[in-house]
Amino acid sequence: MTPFKTRFTAFLLASLAAASVSATRLAPAPAATGSWRTRGHASSRLVDPVPGSYSWPVQGPVIRPFEPPSNPYGPGHRGIDIGAPFGSDLVAARDGVVAFAGWVGGSLFISIDHDDGVRTTYSWLSEIAVRKGDRVTRGQLIGRTGHGHPDVAEPHLHFGARIGSTYIDPMLLLEPEDVTGLIRLALLDEPPPGPSRAPERLPRRTLGWAWTGRPP
Repeated sequence: MTPFKTRFTAFLLASLAAASVSATRLAPAPAATGSWRTRGHASSRLVDPVPGSYSWPVQGPVIRPFEPPSNPYGPGHRGIDIGAPFGSDLVAARDGVVAFAGWVGGSLFISIDHDDGVRTTYSWLSEIAVRKGDRVTRGQLIGRTGHGHPDVAEPHLHFGARIGSTYIDPMLLLEPEDVTGLIRLALLDEPPPGPSRAPERLPRRTLGWAWTGRPP
């Protein structure tokens, strides 16, 4: 198992444990099947998120990472901020059903429930193109980004993910960043120009990475 999957599995187990405790307090009895299930969605779903199975809702750099709160009401950053110009196209990260789309405190928000038990949130938008109950597909246009957090100068999308009432790091769900076109191979330790030499005496060439930009 890769370190990425190991980290994701450990975090997911901790999230499920927290969700299980919360569900036990609210429900008179555990589910008859004994399977892990989330609460707080329109219907119970098996929790089975797969690392890297979600698309990026917008393309851009992560300008602020996930910062888990110490408790449900403590300070933290319950999602990631992805830098994007105001009005950028916003797409669904995965197939699902719109749980909410509308105004909250003078700003537009969208929440989508997915079949793996995760709910994704898209916050501080300038436009929405879906309604509650709509079934959406991965990559479908659902709205356009706004400014993002009012106290942050750079326009961005705040993207969150949670299982039940427990927020998780969306980076664990998102597919690996596509850096095609941002990285090129460069030849290092090139021999200086001059008379040709025997092949066995040529200095060894090494392929190295040369960054031409920053990943999305």
